[in-house]
Amino acid sequence: MSALRPLVLIGFATLLLAGCADPAGPSAAGSADESSGTPAATSAIAEDAALAAKVPAALKASGITIASDVSYPPMDFFDTDNKTVIGAEADLARALGTVLGVKVTITNVPFDSIIPGLQAGKYQLGLSSFTDTAEREKVVDFVTYFNAGTSLLVPAGNPKSLKPEDDSLCGRTVAVAKGSTQALVDLPDRAKTCKSAIKVSTFPDGTGVNLAVTSGRADAALADSPVAAYAAKQSGGKLEVVGDSYGNAPFGIAVQKKSELTALLKSALESLGTTGGYRQILAKWGLESGALDEFQINAAS
Repeated sequence: MSALRPLVLIGFATLLLAGCADPAGPSAAGSADESSGTPAATSAIAEDAALAAKVPAALKASGITIASDVSYPPMDFFDTDNKTVIGAEADLARALGTVLGVKVTITNVPFDSIIPGLQAGKYQLGLSSFTDTAEREKVVDFVTYFNAGTSLLVPAGNPKSLKPEDDSLCGRTVAVAKGSTQALVDLPDRAKTCKSAIKVSTFPDGTGVNLAVTSGRADAALADSPVAAYAAKQSGGKLEVVGDSYGNAPFGIAVQKKSELTALLKSALESLGTTGGYRQILAKWGLESGALDEFQINAAS
């Protein structure tokens, strides 16, 4: 999320249309069943024997646990069974596991708990739309895989004539996800030039952010561009994105500092890029515009 997002999505579109959600939904970590939801094997997504041979034996035996905030469609969210994790990042996680010949388990973790969990050794990777920033690189390493910006999400018709590029958010209530770039960087920067304070409404996940706007508890939301676009599309005409996205920067897979997985992940992404599997995944979710031509380690540095 550009930082974003643990509420289980019981049919994300249905929740938006109903304008309600259970705030006590499961926000604690939970594992997804990797025996389902795995993309069908194709020639574009296959094991790379040379890379698989470099995976440490201990990881081969244990598999790789990937922490993700599963409330962030189209990147990560629960299918209608409330158990299977789907989305672009979920597909990418499984594809990387295929390339490296190792089982991956996606674990649902609140967004702002993922990096601390990585540091504590609870998970090997964090794949949850993290914007690769210099500040975050102080505690984890990143391997970039997607480019996104921030978009302004408002009620349909934009009744308060809000714009992403001016001071129209000053004095308004703006919903953002806890720990997100929008919450930590964007709104504080905007507040420096506001005569009327922005009222920041923070939620633990993207579901809460969107529902705040549809319910009228917030005038607008700031979210990562692919997520805002998807929320508008699924809202049944209740939400829309205003203006262009801004602050485009790469998302990165978070890895423990100095981990031997970092270089392997970069090579696995490059393998998927060469075979076409990488763009195949993005195309499935309508995210081709965010494709990277080059994958980098710690791009912010």
